Amino acid sequence: MMILNHFPRFYSPFSLSKTRLPITSTLYCTAKSSLSTTDPISVPNFSSLSAISEDTQIEIPNNLAFPEETQIEIPLEKLFVPPETDISSGSAPLSTRVLKGSNIVLSKYARDAQISQAEFVKSSVRTEDCPSDGLPEFALVGRSNVGKSSLLNSIVEKLVGKTQCINHFRINDSWYLVDLPGYGYAAAPQELRTDWSKFTKDYFLNRSTLVSVFLLIDASIPAKKIDLEYASWLGQNQIPMTLIFTKCDKRKKKRHGGKRAEENVEDFQDLIREYFQAAPPWIMTSSVTNQGRDEMLLHMAQLRNYWVKH
Repeated sequence: MMILNHFPRFYSPFSLSKTRLPITSTLYCTAKSSLSTTDPISVPNFSSLSAISEDTQIEIPNNLAFPEETQIEIPLEKLFVPPETDISSGSAPLSTRVLKGSNIVLSKYARDAQISQAEFVKSSVRTEDCPSDGLPEFALVGRSNVGKSSLLNSIVEKLVGKTQCINHFRINDSWYLVDLPGYGYAAAPQELRTDWSKFTKDYFLNRSTLVSVFLLIDASIPAKKIDLEYASWLGQNQIPMTLIFTKCDKRKKKRHGGKRAEENVEDFQDLIREYFQAAPPWIMTSSVTNQGRDEMLLHMAQLRNYWVKH
């Protein structure tokens, strides 16, 4: 059986105990974010600090806290613990450091997360044609109709690239958000589908400034084979990956045989678990309610700041 690490480029696996950690979940949260694309995320002492010491106690403020009425248990080994993050020390409960609707622990690098400026830079069909300024970047990819455009627009409004290209959006003049072609579009000619797959995979394998791939998965439906294959390919090729579950606001009725979004999220993780040595980070999102937007930006911030430092 193939055992893979989800962040082999700069992350090492963590040895965590089997103790189950009771944390509060926001799997049922559908509250719409009050932040606009240019508003700072309301996380005190994160965006304003240039450095945070090892002893700094990071807690999620009330506006990002989990509703008390919904409780689940997440095993420690299923949490994503960023590097240089000690989860065994500190007086604050670990649950206050886990981003809502995710398995991600906040680290000292979770700062400067707000977006103040965003601009479209270029569309490319070859990796060598992508921007060469060395800025870190995050790539969004997913099956056609997964809701990628809506999610992208919830982060950076009114920025549009070419659907069959690698589209670079420069954020705050310091990093890139990259929109990649969707896969699995049945109406596209086979030759085009092959070409898209080829240059996208070449980008994954050869783009040295790629911090993480954000793989979008539709949480309103059961896991698709093509998504499972894509996730396993990223793992097999040691490409850093974060799972972004979309359409988490949709509710399927039990009497029609449908599952809730959180059930599909858990099923997908179970199906890919054998391919990874450590649990990949994941976030539940909704472009309708803006659920997960702030959490994505905080997660990008801590990965990006660690990448820049190292």
